[in-house]
Amino acid sequence: MKRIITATVQNRGGVLNRITGMLHKRQFNIDSISVGSSEIEGISKMTFVVEVSDRQKLEQLTKQLNKQIDVIKVSDITEKAIVARELALIKVGSSSQSRSEIQGIIQPFRASIIDVSRDSLAIQVTGKPDKVDALITLLRPYGIKELTRTGVTAFLRGQQPQVSEMNAFTV
Repeated sequence: MKRIITATVQNRGGVLNRITGMLHKRQFNIDSISVGSSEIEGISKMTFVVEVSDRQKLEQLTKQLNKQIDVIKVSDITEKAIVARELALIKVGSSSQSRSEIQGIIQPFRASIIDVSRDSLAIQVTGKPDKVDALITLLRPYGIKELTRTGVTAFLRGQQPQVSEMNAFTV
């Protein structure tokens, strides 16, 4: 089963290498990884999508991540209320005749054309991974010349007010 794991880490050289090395040593397959600066200077956030076979392996994974020197916090956010997005850049073959068809396909996905050449279009799409997958599937018949994906990045949704808190604001 796929799990979404976030790690808050010190932004130091070698952190990513040490963490991915540890995952590799323990035979966890990384489906995707996204790393970037956070709102706090010197702190980065990592989002991993990993294949984990059972709860015991999941506990092992989080414990091993927490043991890493530069790791501040580790969370499995898979079953929580989260906001998760991915970016994909897709280069598809196109002719002058197929361009309007492709535009019709990408519009419902809120994707955009970011580059045009004589024989191809470069398309950008962001959203949940299943949305990205669906667009890629629809574009395959046009011939995908190149494809790159960022991997999932995610965080917990903001706290939702409880019913009793909402009543305090009613007039």
